Amino acid sequence: EALSRASAASIGQFKPQELANTAWAFATVGHKSPALFEALSRASVASIGQFKPQNLANTAWAFATAGHPSPLLFDAVARASAASIDQFKPQNL
Repeated sequence: EALSRASAASIGQFKPQELANTAWAFATVGHKSPALFEALSRASVASIGQFKPQNLANTAWAFATAGHPSPLLFDAVARASAASIDQFKPQNL
């Protein structure tokens, strides 16, 4: 829990890949931290235009796997994915 609090506190400094990797890591280990996922969601929505296809895919997967609902984030991921669909590789879909 200390790691999730520390991550949430510094989330404003994270780049898109760091946001996606953090969400992926916490979802992978099954650590539910609503405060962290909310912070990740807000920061991701704010910088979604800078996300690469892999970041978009990892972020969507992480939030779905963690069971953390974030309609604004999923809408932003959908819009960004549609706008950059020609850059996606099969593994990103």
